[in-house]
Amino acid sequence: MFRFRLSSKVCLVAVIAGVVTAVVSMPVQAASPYAGSAACQPCHAGEYEKFQKYSKKAKSWKSVATMAPKLTQDELRGCYECHVTGYGKGGFVEYATTPQFADVGCETCHGPGAAHAEAGDPSLIGKPTMATCEGCHNESRVRSFGFKPLLHSGAH
Repeated sequence: MFRFRLSSKVCLVAVIAGVVTAVVSMPVQAASPYAGSAACQPCHAGEYEKFQKYSKKAKSWKSVATMAPKLTQDELRGCYECHVTGYGKGGFVEYATTPQFADVGCETCHGPGAAHAEAGDPSLIGKPTMATCEGCHNESRVRSFGFKPLLHSGAH
């Protein structure tokens, strides 16, 4: 089996006894700008462990999975916007293919971290602001709002 790339497709060519028997063309998936929270753990072990142990966000997929059978696809996509990491931005697509982004993770607040995780450069990762929190924690999403932001008290 030989593999070669033509623009945005990967072609797989099967050659048996010198005869081309199949050519399959598949779209190339772009590298994700997201790394997943597990990529943060080696350098940020304390923060990672606290977040995994104490944050409800780190287990948000359980809520999504519980509600999913009762929701339309549009409603489910609305849940994904705040209850998974990087939905519609190169992170979570569906649980079967991107389970590493199925919870609210580090990159939900800090932004995509693949470049930071690879280079270790602090300038390549975001610092959360109140506006970051308000993308999901706002009056239009939560009728009786009143969340206590963990921005300054340490979410991890």
